[in-house]
Amino acid sequence: MTPDTIRQLIEQGLPGARVHVEGDDGVHFEALVVAEAFRGKLPLARHRMVYATLGELMGGAIHALALKTLTPEEAG
Repeated sequence: MTPDTIRQLIEQGLPGARVHVEGDDGVHFEALVVAEAFRGKLPLARHRMVYATLGELMGGAIHALALKTLTPEEAG
């Protein structure tokens, strides 16, 4: 698994999102996801939205994904 693949999957699942993913061991990753779709949602709901874009990869090919989820306004 690569950071670029994860970025593409999140962008496909959350159209319009800006996504930056890092991770160099192939199983542990960190992602910053900025999306209008997060407006009015609590952090847990935002994380679930991102996890839904990755489906069965979570817990398998992606062992761990640390998320920072922001609306465009929060991101500045």
